[in-house]
Amino acid sequence: MSLNSVPAAERIHIGFYGKRNAGKSSLVNAVTSQSLAIVSDVPGTTTDPVTKTMELLPLGPVVIIDTPGIDDEGELGKLRVERSYQALNKTNIAVVVVDSSAGIGREEQALIERIREKNIPYIVAFSKSDISRRETSAGNEIAVSSETGENISELKEMIGRLAAKAGEERHIISDKLSPGDFVVLVIPVDKAAPKGRLILPQQQTIRDILDAHAMCAVTQDDRLPETLAALSVKPRFVITDSQVFGKVSKMTPEDISLTSFSILFANYKGNLRLCVEGVKTLDTLKDGDRVLIAEGCTHHRQCGDIGTVKLPALIKKYSGASPEFTWTSGTEFKEDLSKFKLVIHCGGCMLNEAEMQSRLASAERQGVPITNYGTAIAYMNGILKRSLSPFPEIQELIK
Repeated sequence: MSLNSVPAAERIHIGFYGKRNAGKSSLVNAVTSQSLAIVSDVPGTTTDPVTKTMELLPLGPVVIIDTPGIDDEGELGKLRVERSYQALNKTNIAVVVVDSSAGIGREEQALIERIREKNIPYIVAFSKSDISRRETSAGNEIAVSSETGENISELKEMIGRLAAKAGEERHIISDKLSPGDFVVLVIPVDKAAPKGRLILPQQQTIRDILDAHAMCAVTQDDRLPETLAALSVKPRFVITDSQVFGKVSKMTPEDISLTSFSILFANYKGNLRLCVEGVKTLDTLKDGDRVLIAEGCTHHRQCGDIGTVKLPALIKKYSGASPEFTWTSGTEFKEDLSKFKLVIHCGGCMLNEAEMQSRLASAERQGVPITNYGTAIAYMNGILKRSLSPFPEIQELIK
């Protein structure tokens, strides 16, 4: 992926929801001025959420989500409805498409209630206004026609206004830096490292440092002492991959702030305080306790994979117990977490903020402690307090 392109996880996600044959796919095509979605008079043409990254003027880079009908029937239909509701977890702005001739029914009302529960900004678009006219009253309602183009531009402007509110500026590390500061990034290159490129959180962190008009050096863990010795200034931070946290901590002088990409991303799009509070559960693990290890991406498992090999081994060694591990990846995430003693999540670089927040909220709502890779690894290496130095207000939680 180019450093010039905007990752899907950083784009505003706009989801189109409604009943079968309400005109969702036609409206998606009209809004995007492209044939992104298959359109048919047969109800239920969209059988899975369809996503497309694109530039949508005047919004800029977005992800468009076209979803199955929320009134689908049968066993397969129920699964499709579940997929539609699951798509809400990563939706920043929802467009509820309602057939003007039918109006808001039971299914749409239930959907709107769920959208409100999740605090997702939404618009009600009454479709097919060229066939049946419906008066709109609320400020978030609009009558549109994909056939004639009526109010399509106005709909995009409404989405744009909501996007401006949803796209609040966030920082990975740049808000902790001053122009001219120096940062050292420690990036191991092993069998699991992608050939010829850096992984997404490393790319994004480099860009965020440059946005602060700071400078950075990138090195492998075994070259860190030489890198530090070669610098004429003391680094403001050393940021490391979590896999070599313990090793890098020993190499980094105590007067240099140390943290990890995973901890930075827990703060960037998650809830670092919740992760720090949850990590203490590692001290109470017993044989047979169930631990969920969740990753936001899907990748080919390598020998020595961090999530399936290194992290479980470290947990067993630290706790002296033999927990039962369950793994999920990609968009899969357990709805019912009640049987788990602890959830350990990756940094979530491939998930947008909405989906990461949804997963954290689900664990908190069910009373299940949750933490993330970097926080857990730092804690088990006895360096979490040091690793939280960029966040003194959270550092206080560690004795």
